[in-house]
Amino acid sequence: MPIEVNLDVLLAQRKMSVAQFAKAVGITPANVAVLKNGRAKAVRFSTLEAICRALRCQPGDILTYAPDPTQQ
Repeated sequence: MPIEVNLDVLLAQRKMSVAQFAKAVGITPANVAVLKNGRAKAVRFSTLEAICRALRCQPGDILTYAPDPTQQ
């Protein structure tokens, strides 16, 4: 998928566990895993806002676009 989620990097930089992050954002640890593994099909803006608030970052720090060179 051309959209990559960089939660692992941000959590490591902030020395925050998945459990701490899930509690701060208000989602389950299972949903954090779905986000971290790139299996999420959608993210609500309210959830994205909570993620940015918890990690003190911008949406572009979490999500990046990496086009697939085999697709045009």
